Amino acid sequence: MSMSLVTLLYLIASVCFIQALKGLSHPTTSIRGNLFGMVGMAIAALTTAALIVKLAGGQMMGLGYVLAGLVIGGGLGAYMAGKVEMTKMPELVAFMHSMIGLAAVFIAATAVLEPWAFGITAHGEPIPGGNRIELALGAFIGAVTFSGSVIAFGKLSGKYKFRLFQGAPVSFPGQHKLNLALGLAAAFFCFGFWHSQSWMDFGLILALGFALGVLLIIPIGGADMPVVVSMLNSYSGWAAAGIGFSLNNSMLIIAGSLVGSSGAILSYIMCKAMNRSFFNVILGGFGGEASAAAAGGAVQRNVKSGSADDAAFVLGNAETVIIVPGYGLAVARAQHAVKELAQKLSEKGVTVKYAIHPVAGRMPGHMNVLLAEAEVPYDQVFEMEDINAEFGQADVAIILGANDVVNPAAHVKGSPIYGMPILEAYKAKTIIVNKRSMAAGYAGLDNELFYSDKTMMVFGDAKKVVEDMVKAVE
Repeated sequence: MSMSLVTLLYLIASVCFIQALKGLSHPTTSIRGNLFGMVGMAIAALTTAALIVKLAGGQMMGLGYVLAGLVIGGGLGAYMAGKVEMTKMPELVAFMHSMIGLAAVFIAATAVLEPWAFGITAHGEPIPGGNRIELALGAFIGAVTFSGSVIAFGKLSGKYKFRLFQGAPVSFPGQHKLNLALGLAAAFFCFGFWHSQSWMDFGLILALGFALGVLLIIPIGGADMPVVVSMLNSYSGWAAAGIGFSLNNSMLIIAGSLVGSSGAILSYIMCKAMNRSFFNVILGGFGGEASAAAAGGAVQRNVKSGSADDAAFVLGNAETVIIVPGYGLAVARAQHAVKELAQKLSEKGVTVKYAIHPVAGRMPGHMNVLLAEAEVPYDQVFEMEDINAEFGQADVAIILGANDVVNPAAHVKGSPIYGMPILEAYKAKTIIVNKRSMAAGYAGLDNELFYSDKTMMVFGDAKKVVEDMVKAVE
């Protein structure tokens, strides 16, 4: 295979990736976007396999290793994707990010060990200074991505007893100063590696990257995990791009840059949606104080509760209903039951819409994917900025498992979530809230909306409660 053909195929794969990002920007084109992504990755992987064989002098042994890697990796990926539940998708994403970071570390270490095998330099000659910096930065960012993603995985999972894997922030005095010191030390050893190509410097760069990845994520609470997931996605892309420059691999450079830039843009959008500082996200300096302040003990208060039949009666007599899905809906897998309820209400002449907050659930787009899985019509689904003005005219807002994203405390100065844009469900004439209990959301805050005179609490599993509503709606 000639290098001209390799370049052409990489260009085609890059165009596919760009089309994939464009397609994934809207639910109606997301399937097409995924297809472009899969085709692009298939082209890139097979082209790289052929290139490896070419660089190995046409030895079939090398091709066997590459094909084995593709089969094993692709098989594991397909198995995990097929088995994972939608509620566990954030953990899967964090796991994939960690693998990308670790791959960048391994590639960088191998390139430093045998640079001639990658065409970086002739056998026995030192690595050029520019390539040393690229390898050091790629390895460092990859190490940060790997260890940070492992911590994010544990926090998202919530089932491990290890303190660093628990949702509550882990902070200590001088934490940010320590992070700064580690970052400066990594820069110093990068300079040392550039100057001398010392394995000790390279090893210390990796060690500092692994440590910094942990320290950046542990002070972040569960409420901020969606932003962390998107930021780690960006880190993984930049790690791949850095390695791509050293290997003179245009595919890695383009794909890594696309992932890095799109992840950074998504993180910026998420930060705006949560009223967080974008630079604090990058530096791991947010989440701890808010969660700690919110963790104060909640006082037991009375609420007005009702049954699924009561809620169905209210819904059946409404003219406009806005449904607000949250993580509780995802846990209960109630999206299909919700669609059936909406259909029943629509048949009775009720106008039904869905309101989606940018950070509802545990990762960006979580609720959109759930509703798309249930084949909810796209024209019924509205983003926060498009639907907020309609809550004031809505007869009923029904909240299914959402908490922080509808908490009016975001409008109260001094609140840990003050300034965070929310879905203004409190403006609806009647509010129905389905939750398993009165437990607080990720931010650890009590929600005044639940105690409002116009709010009816319906306790129980979202799927069962909604199914009971469907039966009761005549």
